[in-house]
Amino acid sequence: MDLLEDAPGSNAHEFTVSELSGAVKRSLEDQFGRVRVRGEIGRVSRPSSGHLYFDLKDDRSVLTAVTWKGQAAKLAQRPEEGMEVIATGRITTFPGQSKYQLIVDQIEPAGLGALMAMLEKRRQALAAEGLFDEGRKRPLPALPRVIGVVTSPSGAVIRDILHRLRDRFPTRVLIWPVAVQGEGCAPQVAAAIRGFNDLAVGGPIPRPDLLIVARGGGSLEDLWGFNEEAVVRAAAESRIPLISAVGHETDTTLIDFASDRRAPTPTAAAEMAVPVLADLAARLAESQARLTRCATVHVERPRQRLRDLARALGRPAALTEGARQRLDLWAGRLDPALQGLIRARRHQLAVRPMPVALLRRFMDGKGHTLHRLEHRLDAAATRRLERRRDRMTALQERLDASLARVMATTRRAITVQDQKLADLSRRLDLAVQRAVRSRNDALQRVDRMRQSLGHEETLKRGFVIVRGPEDSVITSIEDARHHARLELQFANDQKLPVRPEGAPPRQSRKPRQPEQKSLF
Repeated sequence: MDLLEDAPGSNAHEFTVSELSGAVKRSLEDQFGRVRVRGEIGRVSRPSSGHLYFDLKDDRSVLTAVTWKGQAAKLAQRPEEGMEVIATGRITTFPGQSKYQLIVDQIEPAGLGALMAMLEKRRQALAAEGLFDEGRKRPLPALPRVIGVVTSPSGAVIRDILHRLRDRFPTRVLIWPVAVQGEGCAPQVAAAIRGFNDLAVGGPIPRPDLLIVARGGGSLEDLWGFNEEAVVRAAAESRIPLISAVGHETDTTLIDFASDRRAPTPTAAAEMAVPVLADLAARLAESQARLTRCATVHVERPRQRLRDLARALGRPAALTEGARQRLDLWAGRLDPALQGLIRARRHQLAVRPMPVALLRRFMDGKGHTLHRLEHRLDAAATRRLERRRDRMTALQERLDASLARVMATTRRAITVQDQKLADLSRRLDLAVQRAVRSRNDALQRVDRMRQSLGHEETLKRGFVIVRGPEDSVITSIEDARHHARLELQFANDQKLPVRPEGAPPRQSRKPRQPEQKSLF
């Protein structure tokens, strides 16, 4: 089709703007159905619609690229400005602005160097925010009761971790299964870390005391999910101490910088998480022995000091022997001295009697003293009685409270036992009813089987039973010919006497002659 302008007056076809735009669009799409374009990402725009607009450029040209909302969420690599990539898509036009553009559905880094450059740029940006600071890292718990593991449930990593934990210190492990490679790796790992942190303390699912994010070795592309910003931020925000065990010892990802501890391998992460039970028991036994030795020394040392001081003091009997001897001497002098004093007082009283007024004052003084002591004795007795009464009242209150608690506990126990008894009785009644129904059903089945297999049902279908003498059952023609009379039994116990052909004639019975008795 020739689109050039012809000379005036020619009969060339006239295109409308829309027709011409459509023709250009079809030509581009037919010529470049699907292409791969290598270039550096320039301007990146993410409007609220969810679509992704960016530029692909080199040193001479710029190509506008678009990724629609549905496909943008599936991109393995999010485009960032300055990143060198290989974009795969189809060329089309935007008729509204007479522009052509690349509809991108797949983006991949242009070589390992581009990935490393982007990784370093992202590491520096996150480090500038303080996510990798050593001051924010927390120590690991010494004995975690529950360990949360974020990894693939089907790989060898989880088996290595469980085996190592079982050998060192068996503990409870919660596994959050995630994809450890591919597009779903980063969002699933970030959601798993945040999910463990959102578990309530004391809830139905125990909240882990330690987290382990683990994956086996692989290439940089395989481990790229653990370099994503969402995973790094989730690890940095984790309130639970976190160990990163991604890849082998030579592999380094950004989650290693944000975690509280980095393990070279998943097995090493299990070793960091728990101590060796045997070593812990040995250290505990050693500490117990040291404590026992320290206690023994702490008691034995003062005892030995006391024995040393006792030897320095000498015998206690030697210290009191002199005093005991002086006491015996003075005790022997006491009786004569008392008797002499009594005789002297009697002589003084006989020579100079005591005045009555003095004696009365003495007696009055002693009487006042006696009354005062009597009042004090009464007050002391009253106070002691009140104290005893208060004590008895307090004991009575405590006894009443204890009795009330015992009675309440007993009532509650009786109520619980009554409830249990009622439940058991109800269950017993239900069990008996079920057993009776089951037995009735079995009996009815047996009765139906009896009826279906019995001869009555067979007779109702047109069969008969041939019976001979003495109600015996005849089963063959030979047996029937030996009997002169047979009986056919029909349904409903109806009977019909018959005589078989060829049967022996029936013997007639002779009348019985009366016996003649002699009168003599």
